[in-house]
Amino acid sequence: MTARRLGLHRDDAHLAHDVPDHPESPDRVVAIVEGLRRDGLLDRLAPIPERAATDAELQLVHHPELVSLLRKLDAAGGAALDPDTTLLSGSFNAAIRAVGGALNAVDAVLDEGGAYGRAPLQAAFCLDRPPGHHATPTRPMGFCFFNQAAIAARYAQRVHGVDKVAIVDFDVHHGNGTQDAFDDDASVLYCSTHEYPFYPGTGHWREIGVGNIINLSLPAGSGDAEYAASFERVIVPAVRRFEPELIVVSAGFDAHLADPLADMALTEAGYAFMAARICDLADEQCGGRTVWVLEGGYRLEALARSVARVMRVLLGDEDGGAIDAPPREDVARLLEQAAALHERAVLG
Repeated sequence: MTARRLGLHRDDAHLAHDVPDHPESPDRVVAIVEGLRRDGLLDRLAPIPERAATDAELQLVHHPELVSLLRKLDAAGGAALDPDTTLLSGSFNAAIRAVGGALNAVDAVLDEGGAYGRAPLQAAFCLDRPPGHHATPTRPMGFCFFNQAAIAARYAQRVHGVDKVAIVDFDVHHGNGTQDAFDDDASVLYCSTHEYPFYPGTGHWREIGVGNIINLSLPAGSGDAEYAASFERVIVPAVRRFEPELIVVSAGFDAHLADPLADMALTEAGYAFMAARICDLADEQCGGRTVWVLEGGYRLEALARSVARVMRVLLGDEDGGAIDAPPREDVARLLEQAAALHERAVLG
């Protein structure tokens, strides 16, 4: 096990985004923080400063017209943007501060001068909301306004001079916004495991961009064995071939067996396994540097337990264990096809 210096970003601005009777509520972050404190993990995490992203930073991924529209709607008191996504007074500030936290996390792990203490951070986890991976360059949707993971990747390239960034997304829903941002850009590898067919309807395994998009469109009921095989047979080899300088993680916990918004069967052991494989890749490829941004997860107890297990892996308290059960036959066939497709794909 490798001990890592782990940073945490959280910002109480998220509390102002509180849509009545909505599953994506402030209680999600509250439950995670309470769980980390109860488990004695919170005090071991280096705090990452808060800030709002600038319009120029938002526009690294999003069109200026979208940024302007959401700012105007916020000033007018808010609006319903789609059946799942409502902008309240305070939601815009929460969203831009979630992006700002992710960018400060990038600064923290790429800062070789050690501005965050005697040594730079190897990893950072952003406990921010609203989530982001459904937000496309032109459209907010699916609980999301701005795409923290996508902006963080582009910021690392434009501000820190990073050449290649890998984004790993294990939310139960396909990150259509992240795919849209990079599907013609071979400098960013996007890997997504998700339930399919399911919201938002995108992410079939044959969608590969210019060879830089890996979609593992898993059937309902997939659990620890299927996700472990997805990593071992497809994602880990692909990231190794890509050789990124930074890994950004869209960390969604709604594929959990107990989550009410999906039909998958992951447990905390599965999340720990995936976290360990991501950390192993980061240690091999990019000096251990990872930035994690919170996406979904709506059963509060399961969410808190799962994040705590991931934090223990990131801190080096546990190695993620082994998952020895074989995947379902239909998933094994899908992974064989996807692996063959991506072995043939040529980036660019």
